[in-house]
Amino acid sequence: MADHWSGVPDPADDRAGAPQDATDKPVISVSDLGIEFYRSRRRQLSLREMIFHGRSGAPVETFWALRDISFDIHKGEAVGLVGGNGSGKSTLLKMIAGVLLPDAGSVEVTGGVAPLIELTGGFVNDLTARDNIYLTAGLHGLSKDRIEEHFDEIVDFAGPEVRAGLDMPYRHFSSGMKVRLGFAVITTLDEPIVLVDEVLAVGDRAFREKCYRRMEALLETGKTLFLVSHSEGDLKRFSTRGLFLKRGLLQLDGPMDDVLAAYNEDLDGGS
Repeated sequence: MADHWSGVPDPADDRAGAPQDATDKPVISVSDLGIEFYRSRRRQLSLREMIFHGRSGAPVETFWALRDISFDIHKGEAVGLVGGNGSGKSTLLKMIAGVLLPDAGSVEVTGGVAPLIELTGGFVNDLTARDNIYLTAGLHGLSKDRIEEHFDEIVDFAGPEVRAGLDMPYRHFSSGMKVRLGFAVITTLDEPIVLVDEVLAVGDRAFREKCYRRMEALLETGKTLFLVSHSEGDLKRFSTRGLFLKRGLLQLDGPMDDVLAAYNEDLDGGS
């Protein structure tokens, strides 16, 4: 397995590319990463407790959603993350995106990130779809001129229903229209790292295939992909390397096929 993918991949080489130069700095570097959560929402403090104790007398139970996670990802790698529900996959992606901060260890990201995580997050219900495009793309660093240059491309990808509703409040969009618009905006960002969390599973078959083609086009430009999915087909289609998480711990880091085999064996009770 190669760690570096330079330029457009040769399909016969399974997107393998040239070997990674050991002197190159990883674009994502995770070292002894950990984050601790409360098991249940802490009850509200009473006024008396806040004044006299400053805290609740109730016991606090926590757990480590991720612990002792370490790996490096280099430019152009396509990495798939697998694990059961509650294994920490989405939490890890949010930490790489900078949405969550670690309680232990560190995560360093070199370059910008296009986060296909919560596609409708950041959109404002009372603004029109048109205004939301400018707002969301602007918050991700696109200038007004750049947004206007790509505006029609964004709307065309989102589809005719979105175009017809550009000037109505975003809250009136269906959930499918919201996802289409979010995907169209985020994948227009010219960022070197793309984080994807299950969003390829949404929409009808035609829209999913449209998303697949957009993802393949992004990868062909040498972008780095970090993909969370329960779909083996998606993982094999886009990823050459895999990471297997279980109960917040990294079980295996290796070729995607090997990681899927280990994960499936675990599901079947083999380990």
